[in-house]
Amino acid sequence: MTRGRILDEALHCFAAAGYGSTSLDSLAAGLGLRKQTILHHFGTKEGLLVAVVDRSAAELRDALEEALARAGPGFARVEALVRAVFRLAGRRPELLGLVREVSRLGPPAATRLVEVLDPLVERARAFLEEEMAAGRMRVTDPRLLLLSAYSTVIGVATEVEVLRAVGVEPTARSLVARRADLLAFLRSALVAGTP
Repeated sequence: MTRGRILDEALHCFAAAGYGSTSLDSLAAGLGLRKQTILHHFGTKEGLLVAVVDRSAAELRDALEEALARAGPGFARVEALVRAVFRLAGRRPELLGLVREVSRLGPPAATRLVEVLDPLVERARAFLEEEMAAGRMRVTDPRLLLLSAYSTVIGVATEVEVLRAVGVEPTARSLVARRADLLAFLRSALVAGTP
């Protein structure tokens, strides 16, 4: 129970304030625990980050796998993944905030995230190559496409201040509108024969 509470609070703090700005002392105070309790469970602040990343990456992987299991063929698979990410952005914004934070931190936390998600990335690359070879998607570098799609989807789903800067107020209604616009953009950019 205590371990889970610590992980939940650390996820929230790391995603909202950033890893560097979150101290174990403030985390412990927010939980009503002693710092030593956190250290007992995780050893170090970095150990806590690794545990948060492992749990969060598994949750993200499971959500994406579930979406793919229900998806149809072709572009429907892309759409299912985008919808799953946007559902997470609405339901668990701290999860995607952590992904964004870990990407900025680099190794070893980013390495842990990549290790968990790499099988999905490789399947996505293979899927794109198959779709391109079959003429259903425009031919491009699938790795660059994945990187661009990742950056676009995560950015549109989570970069609240950037959205405000370009005149979009981040509400539930605008989240749905952004998802629809992004899917239309991706369809026109990816699907062969789309004007």
